[in-house]
Amino acid sequence: MKIRLPLISLLFALSVSATALAQTTEKTKTVSLLFVGDMVLDDLPGKAMEQGIDPYAALASLFQQADIRVGNLECVIATGGKAVEKNFTFRAHPRSLPILKKYFDGLSIANNHSGDYGPSAFAEMLHFLDEYKIGHFGGGHNLSQAHRPFLIEKNGIKIALLGYDEFMPRSFEANLMTPGVAWSEDDYVVRDIKAAREVDHADIVIPFMHWGWENEMKAGKRQRELARIMIDAGADAVVGAHPHVIQDTEHYKGKPIIYSLGNFMMDAVDNEAQTKGWALRLHLNKTGVEAWDTQVTKIDPKTGIPALLTEEKSENVINRIKGTA
Repeated sequence: MKIRLPLISLLFALSVSATALAQTTEKTKTVSLLFVGDMVLDDLPGKAMEQGIDPYAALASLFQQADIRVGNLECVIATGGKAVEKNFTFRAHPRSLPILKKYFDGLSIANNHSGDYGPSAFAEMLHFLDEYKIGHFGGGHNLSQAHRPFLIEKNGIKIALLGYDEFMPRSFEANLMTPGVAWSEDDYVVRDIKAAREVDHADIVIPFMHWGWENEMKAGKRQRELARIMIDAGADAVVGAHPHVIQDTEHYKGKPIIYSLGNFMMDAVDNEAQTKGWALRLHLNKTGVEAWDTQVTKIDPKTGIPALLTEEKSENVINRIKGTA
């Protein structure tokens, strides 16, 4: 049977149109990813939970509006272990786990307090997080696990989250046989980012860093250099915490760098700047960050619990990134 040429052309045109439509539809799928900064859940927030108070309740709508929710857990959750010798040590009670499960899909445990009660308490925390099915990254039972990404897929977009600490003590670092955090060595970071893309086939790769100097309102040279290294390696955005204050932001190769989100929940605040933090929302498609925005939160020093600071709308940021590859 012979098919006339115009019919072949029509079928070809329809096929091309269908392919283009599918690609357009795929690109228009989006995911909102919420990041919040440092959370210390012992002391006053811990006492609130002991009394049956949900310290996140005032911000429930903020979490509900995001597809994926991530925070920096700057304490260990355990009942055992022994406090190491340092100025401040933080250990939260396991009663915090059901509340964390309610609000978070993933937690970074790469920081300078998750090892405060030693490797045994760190391993206990890993067990609790797995038991409650709370995703975690930036730490593990050994070096290999600590460098694995937390992979999560939503709306057909596969996201890899990596966590690294580069604030002392380095003794909290995982090794071949000991639980601990992923330390920020440039070669390892580059390798992990590339593996997330090439081995895990992630569409989006985002490192969540614990870096910088406390109370510095602008990112330092090391932060800026490392952020560029990570983006050159394939990261779609870089997010940071630890300085306990909000820091500046910038774009490199069209990718956002949010150097420090500031504090989110804790009572150990020394000044007004430490009471404020950013709830950062990244709007993602399969090719990268389509847009991002922040909302300012403020900690009540009497409780260690945050609320939205709606009167500071002028501090809110929205950035649309053009030409994201």
